[in-house]
Amino acid sequence: MATMLPIILGIVILLAIMGLCAGVSNDACNFMSSAVGTKSASYRIVTIIASAGILAGAAISNGMMEIARNGVFAPEYFYANELIYIFLAVIISNLILLDVFNKLGLPTSTSVSLVFELIGATFAIAIFKTNSSGAGLSDLINTGKAMTMILGIFVSVAIAFVFSIVIQWLTRIIFTFNYKKNLKYKIGVFGGIATTALVYFMLIKGLKDASFINAGTKAWIDTNTGVILAGCLVFFSILMEILYLCKINVLKVIVLIGTFALAMAFAGNDLVNFIGVPLACLDTYLEVRQSGAALDQHLMGSLNSPATASFIYIMLAGLIMVVTLLTSKKAKDVLQTSLDLSKQNAGDESFGSSYAARAVVRFSNSMAAAVSESVPEKAKAWVNSRFNQKDMIMEDGASFDLIRGLVSIVLASMLIALGTSLKLPLSTTYVVFMVSMGASLADRAWSRESAVFRVTGVISVIGGWLITAVAAFLLAFLIAIIFQLTQTAGMVVMVALALFFVLKDISNKNHEDKAEDKLFDEAMQTTDKDTIASLIIRHNSESMQQLIADTREMYIGVTKAFIDEDIKKLRNIISQCKIEKTTMKTMKRKELQMMRRLDGHDIFKKNTWFHLNYNCVEQALYSLRRICEPCKEYVDNSFSPLSEEYIEELSSVMIKTLKAIDDAGFMLKYVAADKLAEMTDSVKRNEDFIMDVCIRQMDRIQNKQENLDLAVLYLNILQESMEIVTEMRHILRNTVKLNEKI
Repeated sequence: MATMLPIILGIVILLAIMGLCAGVSNDACNFMSSAVGTKSASYRIVTIIASAGILAGAAISNGMMEIARNGVFAPEYFYANELIYIFLAVIISNLILLDVFNKLGLPTSTSVSLVFELIGATFAIAIFKTNSSGAGLSDLINTGKAMTMILGIFVSVAIAFVFSIVIQWLTRIIFTFNYKKNLKYKIGVFGGIATTALVYFMLIKGLKDASFINAGTKAWIDTNTGVILAGCLVFFSILMEILYLCKINVLKVIVLIGTFALAMAFAGNDLVNFIGVPLACLDTYLEVRQSGAALDQHLMGSLNSPATASFIYIMLAGLIMVVTLLTSKKAKDVLQTSLDLSKQNAGDESFGSSYAARAVVRFSNSMAAAVSESVPEKAKAWVNSRFNQKDMIMEDGASFDLIRGLVSIVLASMLIALGTSLKLPLSTTYVVFMVSMGASLADRAWSRESAVFRVTGVISVIGGWLITAVAAFLLAFLIAIIFQLTQTAGMVVMVALALFFVLKDISNKNHEDKAEDKLFDEAMQTTDKDTIASLIIRHNSESMQQLIADTREMYIGVTKAFIDEDIKKLRNIISQCKIEKTTMKTMKRKELQMMRRLDGHDIFKKNTWFHLNYNCVEQALYSLRRICEPCKEYVDNSFSPLSEEYIEELSSVMIKTLKAIDDAGFMLKYVAADKLAEMTDSVKRNEDFIMDVCIRQMDRIQNKQENLDLAVLYLNILQESMEIVTEMRHILRNTVKLNEKI
């Protein structure tokens, strides 16, 4: 292993860089969600401000690496080769976990994953050492660290959620959704408090621990914190009032300052989480090389001594994070998850419904109704007037307004600063996310129509956090076991697998970008009625074409699978029908959201044919399921197959049905109104043909010449095929009507 050590070190650095990229992609939602969600500036400007915060945070970082060096394990009991196993297992596990969460678009905590990976890998190596070293697991592992971290997770989640609900509710009562009304009397004090809170946050989480600030300055800051904050409050209150009088949007300025502050704190304190392990591995390598001792004979007690990361390493890591932030597509995916769950208006929901979410929503509605009964009507009317969303002031395309964005970023900063000053372990990811969710709940963004989807999303994210700890522990544990048992060979294999896993994902990302509905996004961001109407027509045409194409494919699949007695194919088509129904509902919901942005007269003109078209597709999908399910049951029971006569006849029916589907697809694509009569007649003839076959089959059944089970099933296929053809005929007419000029 000694001869391979330089190569292993090079691989560690490569994996560390990849982990750094994955980490910032996930943590970007922590410090950018408020600015992006409120449209305080363009996405590019927000990323530039966040990048400046990262570089500033890297520049002032103290670089302390105790967690990686001795925070979880006692290094004096471990030999150099064992620590290299631990470090490499942690790096590989962290890279894989972060990549998986980024791919799913879910935020997770890099601090939590790091600690539990260290615990898992250390536990694996410690199992082999307890007999040989004479030390127990409690000597080798700092188990108190894990319990402290778990406690910190739950406490921070609960506190952030509750505080954000209370603060956002009170803030909305003060400002309402029409926050510009009488703003000149409030903005000075409100802006001063918010900015002072951010300054306090930067002092506590940033400058106070900066490496270039000496002990005397730190003591002076501690002693005079109250005076500093009072001076800041007066200064910023006056400044914000002046900026407002100069027609500058003060709220946007504060949100962008908060973005900078959070990014700075992230780089200043959390950056070392990403580089601490590889740098500890580098220190191990350098010490062993200097001592000349064998890897398996050199104890690493030197890691107990305090050490800081080199300024050069920290700045290089900061630059890598900046480049990743400016170019990462995955950062947008994770950020979008947070924004989708906190947006003010209902729209395209990222998550579906779940039993747990439905239970939570029902219980919450019951509790709300009970509380509402005890509140006087006048009080309820007054509160409702403060939450009147008809007067809402929000930027085009924004997820929520500036008041909520400001509350979210300031409150998150204050909670993180408070936790830091009290030396409580907090996850910035958890705090920022739960503040965003609590604020959106208090702001009545979770309506009856969207609550179940939002709660499902929150449960999914929180479940992912819990899984992070377990998965991090188990993955690092297994990898460390493999290293201990197979040594160099196992390390080569696991590194190769990790690289293959990540590079394959990057390759797939290049070829298969996440599906984006650009037409829907454009329609929801514009206010031009003609543009919206045009986008609805295009969106409906493309959606319907895709649904019709999928219907055609499934119809071919189910008929051929029944003829071939392919039970696996039939099961797959049943599942596909369910997926297709969900896709159809999503498309329909999006287009309804788009239609709500049109005038009432326009909606009336378009709505009828829009609904009829989707009803036709829904009926066609139902017909497919009514064909597929009895066919699957019949084949599953190994009953008699179709006779040659039936197969030949069914093939003719299938040709007629597919011709009708193709005609509908043609009309949706080209809207050939001049060919409507001709194509309608053609489809009607196909309908009549299948009807004749149905009549012949009913005669066969009546004459008792057929296997009754098979005859009834075959008749069902014919009748449902005819129903599909009928729906295609209706689509021809509906499409022409929908595309007529308003």
